[in-house]
Amino acid sequence: MEQHRTSHPQRRQRPQPPLSPQGPLSPQSALVDGPAVYGLRPPAPAHPDSPLIVALRRFPAPRLTGLGAGLFASIAMLLIGSLDWLLFDGSAVVYGIFYLPVCALTALWVREADLVTAPISVPIAFAVGVVPIAGGEGGIGGQIMAVVTSLAVHAGWLYGGTLVAGVITCVRKFRAMGRRKRRVRTSPATPPGHHQPR
Repeated sequence: MEQHRTSHPQRRQRPQPPLSPQGPLSPQSALVDGPAVYGLRPPAPAHPDSPLIVALRRFPAPRLTGLGAGLFASIAMLLIGSLDWLLFDGSAVVYGIFYLPVCALTALWVREADLVTAPISVPIAFAVGVVPIAGGEGGIGGQIMAVVTSLAVHAGWLYGGTLVAGVITCVRKFRAMGRRKRRVRTSPATPPGHHQPR
């Protein structure tokens, strides 16, 4: 008698994808290569800030009151005038060059509530600092006349520094007003007849 051969159906083996030379993918590599597999673009690298912007961010930015800003400017100009008298024999150019950054710092460091005081305090600081280099003689009266003469002769530096402080304070004032307007626009409007709980 012929025996019927019982043939077992062979299972079809699925073709395995070729392995990469580095071996099987780990979860970390799958996450890293994920955007490339799905055709997504990797995020663009952020543009680094310029060295000038980084230096300005590291620069201290105190917020002085109007009185504090006036004291800062007066003390700074008195020190500059004294050093100018000792090192440069009272050079008006050196004194005026250092007066401009003091005006800028005074306008930048005063708080927003006292912005108006910056253009007023820097001319006073100029008069305080010019005392050592005025070179007056003959007591208090002669010293006062020497200071007035120096203010008249060096009025260009005086007006220039005051203009610098005025421009910076105006820019800061406009920026503060713009921020307030944006806050008002983005804040949710209160419906009429609705009172907020106290």
